[in-house]
Amino acid sequence: MDALAGLLDGPRARGAFLLRTVMEPPWSVRIEDRAPLCLMCVGDGEAWIVPDSGRGDPVLLRPGDIAIARGPEPYTVADAPGTAPHARIGPGGTCHTLQGEPLEETMRLGVRTWGNAPDGRHTMLIGTYRMDGEVGRRLLDALPPLLHLTAEQWNCPVMPVMEEEIGRDEPGQSVVLDRILDLLLIAALRAWFSRPEAAAPGWYRAMGDPVVGAALRLMQNDPARPWTVASLAAEAGVSRAGLARRFTDLVGEPPMTYLTGWRLALAADLLRTTDATVESVARRVGYSGSFALSAAFKRVRGVGPREHRARERHLLPKQQQSSP
Repeated sequence: MDALAGLLDGPRARGAFLLRTVMEPPWSVRIEDRAPLCLMCVGDGEAWIVPDSGRGDPVLLRPGDIAIARGPEPYTVADAPGTAPHARIGPGGTCHTLQGEPLEETMRLGVRTWGNAPDGRHTMLIGTYRMDGEVGRRLLDALPPLLHLTAEQWNCPVMPVMEEEIGRDEPGQSVVLDRILDLLLIAALRAWFSRPEAAAPGWYRAMGDPVVGAALRLMQNDPARPWTVASLAAEAGVSRAGLARRFTDLVGEPPMTYLTGWRLALAADLLRTTDATVESVARRVGYSGSFALSAAFKRVRGVGPREHRARERHLLPKQQQSSP
């Protein structure tokens, strides 16, 4: 499992909020859904993304551009930076006027299509991940609040597929759209992290190192194995001291520290999204049992596994709970 696969094992789209917007200026929508991640791709016309005061400058999106907004902070999407919002998107994709009047039916233009004019000149595809998966937080934390790639800076062949599929209403369509959204996210993140201004985290860059990358993949693909620095070094074909030094230099932390963080991230995600027992989760991620996992979990995260589950499960949409 590489860095991008690790991301998508967390907030992997499951019943994502997907929408095609069709707007005629002037228009402005306030986004307060607290979603951890939202992708916006402009088809026709343009759109401005306006962060709240003090959180960055407005960003102009032109046809073919993509933006990724990292929540939960609110922002505004509009035809121009100065246009006052006329609608508010709340948690779960609910839509109201700023006075609280519902707009879902008033602005519905068809299957997964929404806007103020059927023939509006500004169109955009929007895909929103509704939950923040623990496994992906290392990568999500490395993203800026608003990531923008122009049409010249990224290329994704599945964009036309998304445009064609988003308006269909067929059996299994939500699953098809979820997977297309995942592919869009992967393509955008690949393009972003290849750019010098991205400041990719050390462990992400280290994936390209023949030695450290091999060690990272071994730990990520088989976290339950009783890894030691010596066993990792043997698999990677280097000395123990050589791996420890090179790993720490590139990743910024020793191999066993990274492994602990990875195992606990996996455990946290399993506790949040499944009904597996703490004992079962412990063995799946490389701990001898519930006591060992609880001790490590509390030491690193400040709460035990059960407390984490009780605190986090109420934030997870019902359709994502108890998933296999």
